[in-house]
Amino acid sequence: MNLSSPAETLLLPYELSSALTLSNRIAMAPMTRSMAGEGLVPTPAMAEYYARRAAAGLLITEGAIIRADGQGYPDVPGIFTDAHVEGWREVTRRVHEEEGRIFLQLWHVGRVSHPSFLGGELPVAPSAVALDGRVPRSGGLEYGTPREASTDEIQDLVDAYAGGAANALAAGFDGVEIHGANGYLVDQFLHHHTNRRNDVYGGSPAAMSRFALEVVDAVVARADAGRVGIRLSPGAYFNMESHPDDAKVFRHLLEELEKRSLAYVHVGIFERTTVFEDLDGTAEAFLRKNYSGALIGCGGFTPESASAAVADDAVDLVAFGRGFIANPDLVARIRAGQPLEPYDQEMLLKLE
Repeated sequence: MNLSSPAETLLLPYELSSALTLSNRIAMAPMTRSMAGEGLVPTPAMAEYYARRAAAGLLITEGAIIRADGQGYPDVPGIFTDAHVEGWREVTRRVHEEEGRIFLQLWHVGRVSHPSFLGGELPVAPSAVALDGRVPRSGGLEYGTPREASTDEIQDLVDAYAGGAANALAAGFDGVEIHGANGYLVDQFLHHHTNRRNDVYGGSPAAMSRFALEVVDAVVARADAGRVGIRLSPGAYFNMESHPDDAKVFRHLLEELEKRSLAYVHVGIFERTTVFEDLDGTAEAFLRKNYSGALIGCGGFTPESASAAVADDAVDLVAFGRGFIANPDLVARIRAGQPLEPYDQEMLLKLE
């Protein structure tokens, strides 16, 4: 292992794709902040928030919902109306003024929603599998059982992802990340616990991967593969239960993604050291073993562990989430060899 300092390892430029070279190997992870305005329109405060962190090689926004029924949390931003595009345009303008690069994360929560967000309608999902627990920041609302999407509606959802990508480019983003992790809609198709279908979208690794790949192909058709990434959670750990055959689904998915020359795959995990028995190790190691393209690691990194992971070729870039909330100047601190301010959960209540 190269024992160079974090700055020497992390602050080197990185060619993400033929379309984009990053100024360093540090990314800002997508983090739901629930700070959008009326109509789920991004606000000037959000533009300031992202601009303050633009020294990262790549900023990945909080998830932006691709259509109205994709919402599962209050005050999250959208990317499906002209007003959304205009709001995000100010965000990208401010980030580009600081010479930053920014991708928008395309999001649909699927079953992780509640009729209170959906005009009284049930959430849509691969299968009608109940979700236990309470909706965050909702005053105690409890999740329930979603409705199963028809094959025609699945095609509408694919089109909505493509439309979100087109809107993101119109708003000035450098690319998009498909949110295929953390138990949300795309991830729900990839795990046996939430996908009980027996049609072309369920029952086998190829069928269970089909929706994710259709979304990828539709988005690439709008945005170019070198400007498209995807976040994946091969280990079920949030909003769903694990299944011993899930790994087979992800091996097939990753084999297919190899053919598509995406900008990157991004690990969706809260703590990178979490071991999944069915993956024979961590989610990060599983993705590295089964995918040869650029890999963004995430989940509890420090500058030192990030530097070691890059030096050991465990990942190509490292995304910091909580670290960037506590330290808008995280890149400058790493450059100067200064310690990071510790993260505190109360920081989530502020948009700074």
